[in-house]
Amino acid sequence: MIQKSTFSCTYSFSRMAVRSQTELLCSASANGYLAGVKQCLQNGAEVNGYNAHGRTPLQVVKLGCPAVALYLLESGADPNRPDPVHQLTVLHDAARDGYLDMVQVLVKHGADANLMDDRGNRPVHLAVQEGHMEVARLLVELTANLGLEDHEGHSA
Repeated sequence: MIQKSTFSCTYSFSRMAVRSQTELLCSASANGYLAGVKQCLQNGAEVNGYNAHGRTPLQVVKLGCPAVALYLLESGADPNRPDPVHQLTVLHDAARDGYLDMVQVLVKHGADANLMDDRGNRPVHLAVQEGHMEVARLLVELTANLGLEDHEGHSA
């Protein structure tokens, strides 16, 4: 839990020891705490730095908080950096979970709808698979070749 009244990039959350300002920035981002994100960046945290799990603040952003993602993107976060495990971008995550507002923010700030994860899925594949048709409709307009198949032979 974030202690909002005492938040500082040199202190920690509750009893959790924070390894660096970037680690704290990732925690604030994951919790959707915009004021904490701003403070960490102002204190020199690296917007594209990695936490202990090899993920950036944008990769762990709380998907229901497009304002936090927008601030990170406007501060130079890379929307196309894939995670180290399955090569998913935050656009893949937002599309899979149906966060239309987040998808809109990401594509407006350079997220590439044509990047594939380690299974050959593009964000539109994941939106369709999960039944998020409004998100899928938006991504269809941005996807270069809807006929491309994932590794299991499915197209969007």
